[in-house]
Amino acid sequence: MSLYDEGHTIAGWTGFGVATAGGAVVGLGVCEASLRVAVGGLAVVAVSVLVTWVLHLAGWGKPPGVRPHDQWGMRVRDARAREGHAKCVSCRLAGRGRPAAVVVAGAEGPVPLSTVD
Repeated sequence: MSLYDEGHTIAGWTGFGVATAGGAVVGLGVCEASLRVAVGGLAVVAVSVLVTWVLHLAGWGKPPGVRPHDQWGMRVRDARAREGHAKCVSCRLAGRGRPAAVVVAGAEGPVPLSTVD
């Protein structure tokens, strides 16, 4: 199993649900040839981005990259969200981002991406 568990979070699924509803409203606006309904659907899609961002900053999203197995659960809140995550665009936009660590290739070789490697 891969050590990457991107998107399996409350923030990710909530944002996906709101964006799906917005996409459906846009589709309805196109089918009805209603600019007002289509623009309303696009507004809902924009709100989905904001909802996802706020939930991520509240700790219901996860940082990018490898996480310990005990933090893979969708209902596990990230306690480090207040500090910001390295390499996280959402945290950087909120002014929380920590600078990304510089990785220098050394004698230890590549890092395996899964336990199967």
